Amino acid sequence: MNEKTQVALLSVVSNTFLTFSKVVIGLASGSMSILSEGIHSGIDLVAAFIALFAVRQSGKPADSCHAYGHGKIENVSGTIEAALIFVAALMIIFEAFKKIMEIIYGQGGHVSDLGLSLGLLVMGVSAITNLIVSTRLMKVAKRTDSVALEADALHLRTDVFTSVGVFIGLLLIKITGWTILDPIIALGVALMIIKASIDLTKKAFAPLVDVSLPDEEREIIAEVLLLHADEFVEFHKLRTRKAGAERHIDLHLVVPKYTPVVDVHELCDRIELEINVRLHLAFVLIHAEPCSTRDVECPVEDGLASVCQRCRLDPETGSQKPEVRNQGLIKG
Repeated sequence: MNEKTQVALLSVVSNTFLTFSKVVIGLASGSMSILSEGIHSGIDLVAAFIALFAVRQSGKPADSCHAYGHGKIENVSGTIEAALIFVAALMIIFEAFKKIMEIIYGQGGHVSDLGLSLGLLVMGVSAITNLIVSTRLMKVAKRTDSVALEADALHLRTDVFTSVGVFIGLLLIKITGWTILDPIIALGVALMIIKASIDLTKKAFAPLVDVSLPDEEREIIAEVLLLHADEFVEFHKLRTRKAGAERHIDLHLVVPKYTPVVDVHELCDRIELEINVRLHLAFVLIHAEPCSTRDVECPVEDGLASVCQRCRLDPETGSQKPEVRNQGLIKG
C-alpha cells in the first residue's frame, strides 16, 4: 500500500468515527449545529471514500483504453466531492431556517444540558482530529501533486474551522441560554462549506477542460528551452495541460535545416529530461522542424553563417536573438 492510499484510508477511518459521534449526539440533543456538523462529516466520509478510490485508480499505468494514463480520475473525484459538499450545505441551510422558524413560533429549539456538554466534547475532539489528519493529507497531496488528496484535505480543514465555530456557539448557548444561536451557527457552517465547494470546483474542474499549466510552470519550460538557445532557431506552438498529477507538454522546435537527425534527437532528449527534472511527472513531446520561411530559404551551399542569418541566429555565436527567444512562450 503506497503513501497516498495510506493517508486516504486514514481519512476514511477518522471520518467514520466523527460522523457517527456527531449524528448520534446531534439527534439525541436536538442541536441543529451539531447535526449540521454530522452531515458535514458524513459528506466528508463519502468524499474520503471517493478520494481513496481515485488515488488507487489514478496510479494505474496507461493501457490500450487510456493511452494517457488515469490521472484525470483524481480531477473527476475532486469535482464530485465539491458537488457533494455543496448539496450538504443546502441541506443544512434548509434545516437551519426551519429550526429558526420553530424557535420564533415557540415550537421547539431546546438543547439539553447533556447535549451541550457532549457537543462541546465531540466538537473539540473533531477539531483536533481533523487538524492532524488534514495536515497529513495536505503534505502528501503537495508532495505527490494529488488533486484527490488535496480536495479531501480541504474538506477536513474546513471541518476544523466549522467545528471550532460550533464549539464556541455551544459554549455561548450554555452560558446565555439563547438557543437561537444554534441554527444561526449552522447557517455559518453552511456558508463556509459553500465557499470550500466553490474553491474546490475551480481547482478540480479546470484540468478536465485542458486548461494550460500556470504561468510560473510555463516560464520554467521556457527557461529550460532558452538554456539550449544556441542549438535551435526558435520554438512555437507551446501547449500544456494537466491530468491529475501528470503534466503534458508539446511544442514545435525549429532547428537549422541540415542538422543531422541524430543531433536533433539528442537535443530533444536533453530538453525533455531537463523539463522533467524541473516539473514533476512531465511528459514532453517535441516536434522538430527545419528552418524554412515562405520568403527565405536556407540553402546548405551558403554555409552555416548564411543559414544562421536567414534563420535569425547570430552568425558569430549561433545564439538566438532576444526578440526570437520569447516567441514560443508568447505564442504558447
